[in-house]
Amino acid sequence: MKQIMMNIGFANFVNLERVIAILDPKSAPMKRLREDAKEAQRLVNATYGRPTRSIIITDSSHIILSALQPETVVNRLSSYKKRDN
Repeated sequence: MKQIMMNIGFANFVNLERVIAILDPKSAPMKRLREDAKEAQRLVNATYGRPTRSIIITDSSHIILSALQPETVVNRLSSYKKRDN
């Protein structure tokens, strides 16, 4: 099985097949999710010091923070899926 890596900004990539959800980080539940992942050492910060604009959840329960807007990540996800077919 071929792994397809999706660019999530600043030369950071995530395995496309492992992505479950792409969420906006502004709500209180997302802030709690982020804190819980940090405590459990499942948080990956890929923002390079920029504001977090999207949260990516993987099937391994890792939480990835990205500086890209959720719409941008979804558009990239869609374009990668189209190329794969």
